[in-house]
Amino acid sequence: MTRAGQRDPGAGRPASEKPTLRTIADITGLAVTTVSRALGDAPQIARETRQRVQQVARDIGYLPDRAAQRLRTGRTNVISLILDPHEEIINFGTSLMKGLTAALRDTPYHLVITPHFRDEPALDPVRYILRNRMADGLIFSRTELFDPRVKLLLEEDFPFVCHGRTELSTPHPYVDYDNEAFAYQATRRLIAQGRTRLAILLPPERFTFHQHMRYGFLRAVREAGVAYEFFDGVTLDSPAEAVTAAAARRLLEPEPPDGYILGGEVSALAVMAALTDHGFTPGREAGIVAKKTSDLFTPIRPRIDTIDEDLVAAGEEMGRLLLQRISGAQPSQLCTLYRPNPA
Repeated sequence: MTRAGQRDPGAGRPASEKPTLRTIADITGLAVTTVSRALGDAPQIARETRQRVQQVARDIGYLPDRAAQRLRTGRTNVISLILDPHEEIINFGTSLMKGLTAALRDTPYHLVITPHFRDEPALDPVRYILRNRMADGLIFSRTELFDPRVKLLLEEDFPFVCHGRTELSTPHPYVDYDNEAFAYQATRRLIAQGRTRLAILLPPERFTFHQHMRYGFLRAVREAGVAYEFFDGVTLDSPAEAVTAAAARRLLEPEPPDGYILGGEVSALAVMAALTDHGFTPGREAGIVAKKTSDLFTPIRPRIDTIDEDLVAAGEEMGRLLLQRISGAQPSQLCTLYRPNPA
């Protein structure tokens, strides 16, 4: 139904005819070039005009010819999120996607997921996207100290934002969580509870946040002068059953840890299982402080101490920074570090 004096968007057009820019131009009374720029959300076009054109496009089912659009503008209007299939952080991928889609809403950009498999070099999906011009910008995670993906993308001057920092001297866009502060706070909480033999489960050494967690942990235990150790033979990337087995073996040895710092929910559940299997009650004989990224612990008893990391907010911030980078902002201006809330 249309108001009096307003043209029906579908009037005079055969049902089988595909809507074009000319169709929208005829309906709105605007030039084709104005329609094209309004659909691209060009800031030079008045907001009211952009909204009117975009509404007409939705009403008539207009779909842009992306191949022609790419040839004309050199843009794909695609943002690619490269995802690793690791399982330590619950809902990692879905949380990032939720934030990213919020940032990209009401923009011309679409989010496409590009998988990265553990048995393939981390550079492979990046090179594929660059070689085939599959996206206008990239987002990826699990950065390494001297990450080759970051080096390549900086050399190519290709827009990207990574979840995690590097040790490279050249500034680059990133959104990160302060894992050094997390490990420090978690360790201090256990010390305040009277725990004197602390253990931490670290990420694989190649990742930057391995160093950050290690530094925070060591700073806290050395300040307090308590005994400490690192899990032997397993990391945050190890299967849950391997973490449970490692914790169980240590419980059978002299002076096992009485406090654990764990960077993820899966590893926390694995250690809780080992404690329970050996007759200990988590939180009583041994304290646990874990990083929390989901509601997984809500129904779990006994409750354990947690420190939050908001991955949805991180995803939204990465999307926002990437849009700025695509628009020409300098990498040194596009750096965000989230710090855990103090207890």
